[in-house]
Parts: sequence; C-alpha cells; structure tokens
Amino acid sequence: MYPIIAQAVILQNDSLLMVRQYVQRGDIVWNFPGGGIEINETPEMACIREVKEETGIEVKGLYLIHEQNEKYTYLITKFEGQIKLDKNNKDNEDIIEVQWISQKGINYLDSYTKPIMDIVSKKLELKSS
Repeated sequence: MYPIIAQAVILQNDSLLMVRQYVQRGDIVWNFPGGGIEINETPEMACIREVKEETGIEVKGLYLIHEQNEKYTYLITKFEGQIKLDKNNKDNEDIIEVQWISQKGINYLDSYTKPIMDIVSKKLELKSS
C-alpha cells in the first residue's frame, strides 16, 4: 500500500518551485512540494497545506493533473507570497532547501519528477492550442 500523497507543480515564468529533501528511499532529491494527506483532509486541502508548510507560498488555484497509486498531483494556477523554508516546523526536518529552478535545469528532474513534468508539458500544450 502506498501512502496517500498530494503534491504541487508550481510554475512561474520559466521556473519550477522545488524542494530539495531526504526521501524514504534514502536519497537526497529535488521534489515537488507536497506530502501526506491527514485524516479528514481532501487531497486538495492537503496540497494547499503542504505547499504553505514547505515553501511559504499560499495556493489560490489548483487543477488536478495526475492521480496514480493514491498520489495526487496538482498544477497550481494561482499563488502568492515569497518562498521561505520554516526550519522551526518539525514537519520540514527532511527539507534542505526550497528554490525556483529553471526548467532548463533538466538535471534536477529524476525518474519520479520527470514523468510528471512530461504530463504538465502536454497539458499546457493542449491549453495553448
């Protein structure tokens, strides 16, 4: 059984908001902001809460772009605030840094994040045509 996760893809101009963190498989990776869904929380509520906890960004609009194995991925269409990692929050102990990454920095994407970005790219292409 997989944990139930909600994560966010947040784009601004040519950059992607990512968190660098320790993950369960023992690696340090760049990942999308997100995390576990708590009791009585919808995936949308969890995504909004997790993004705020991990990045300081307040999500104002989100659109479900992918769901697989109880992992919900949202494209964030509206947000506000400046990124800020709250190291006093014990839930952020696994996070090393939060940063806007140029989408040209493809080396930040791994076998978990690249397929999601491929889905995002296809959806954005469909919207613009």
